[in-house]
Amino acid sequence: MAAPGPRGEERERSQDVFLAFHRNLDFVRKFMKPLLIGELAPEEPSQDHSKNSQITEDFRALRKTAEDMNLFKSSHLFFLLYLAHIIVMESIAWFTIFYFGNGWIPTVITAFVLATSQAQAGWLQHDYGHLSVYKKSTWNHIAHKFMIGHLKGASANWWNHRHFQHHAKPNIFHKDPDVNMLHVFVLGKWQPIEYGKKKLKYLPYNHQHEYFFLIGPPLLIPLYFQYQIITSMIVHRDWVDLAWAISYYARFFITYIPFYGVLGAIIFLNFIRFLESHWFVWVTQMNHIVMEIDQEPYRDWFSSQLVATCNVEQSFFNDWFSGHLNFQIEHHLFPTMPRHNLHKVAPLVRSLCAKHGIEYQQKPLLRALQDIIRSLRQSGQLWLDAYLHK
Repeated sequence: MAAPGPRGEERERSQDVFLAFHRNLDFVRKFMKPLLIGELAPEEPSQDHSKNSQITEDFRALRKTAEDMNLFKSSHLFFLLYLAHIIVMESIAWFTIFYFGNGWIPTVITAFVLATSQAQAGWLQHDYGHLSVYKKSTWNHIAHKFMIGHLKGASANWWNHRHFQHHAKPNIFHKDPDVNMLHVFVLGKWQPIEYGKKKLKYLPYNHQHEYFFLIGPPLLIPLYFQYQIITSMIVHRDWVDLAWAISYYARFFITYIPFYGVLGAIIFLNFIRFLESHWFVWVTQMNHIVMEIDQEPYRDWFSSQLVATCNVEQSFFNDWFSGHLNFQIEHHLFPTMPRHNLHKVAPLVRSLCAKHGIEYQQKPLLRALQDIIRSLRQSGQLWLDAYLHK
């Protein structure tokens, strides 16, 4: 294999995707260097024809400004307090059942507290998964195993494999797993028309904005994700992740079997997952499903993230409720930036959008949630029209 020259190393360093996902570039380069076959000759065909070089240059200058402002430096106190508030909720949940008994009212209250704890643990593991807490990737990975495994009973490897595909190609069919709806929903404008032309009718998609409430938020985590996670750990022999997940279930059942019995504790766990799933689906879909969803257009990094993401207005509640994913645009542009700094880089991003005439979408929380249903309804109508008339 050809060894990378100075030009090749500089090109690798300047890759926006490469910069976005990795903290220690020299460390990662050690593993990538043997994979370099050579460089594409200038006369060779390229897929970069839709990329705007000026936007790319300006975005890299913006990133340099963010680095100079120390916006990639995390506050360990912030994340420590965030973990503490999750542990406090777990403790309150146990104390509620211990003190008030396992009647319906204490049980429902405890389930909502634990669902809140699980949702917040989900946002926290997301921080460690993106390497946004510690300088050293190794420490982030270790903490991520604990957060997603022991606090949530899920797999870090499963999450990494799925989530980083989403970040690299958001809302791109066949590349972003988050828009692979297994024929249950049709999204965007291109897919429903294609399904309609081909007379594909796995479900009545013109009613998908209605059955979304029945099979979307209620089932994603307790059914689909749980099946995916367990299957992934076993098939790929991720024994470390499996051990962490088992530690979560062991802790949960040791805590609640004395109050509910084995069957009751299993039902209780799934009810918590059911509640958490609603929270997770609405928050994660309000930033993406309402945006452009299409085939690969080969845009530059900045433009590709802006057309696939939108923000929700900042407030203390919105920040907490969404785990700062209300700053979805900034998070997608700078995945390793600690979430507590995303609001600081937002004005710079808005300014760059204004300079190049790129729409920077930000909306109130309620409207963002309503737009999910509007988007599903619009896509369903596109399918119906194509199905009947094309």
